[in-house]
Amino acid sequence: MPSFEESLKKLETIVDQLEKGDLSLEDSIKLFEEGVGLSAACKKELDEAEGKVQILMKQRDGSFKTAPFPADK
Repeated sequence: MPSFEESLKKLETIVDQLEKGDLSLEDSIKLFEEGVGLSAACKKELDEAEGKVQILMKQRDGSFKTAPFPADK
């Protein structure tokens, strides 16, 4: 199974190819289907990571301290 970063890179490549608009309808549909699968896999991995962060941020009294993720610069 590819890493999150590999999946995201492949998804970006697919989007670029679809945006060019020079593929046949059949090829576009195949790429779109692959992109939807990659998008779902990335979302699942992000959701899992968010759950881990929430667990790590859990306070001793059982409450959660919420904080935004730092933005990449």
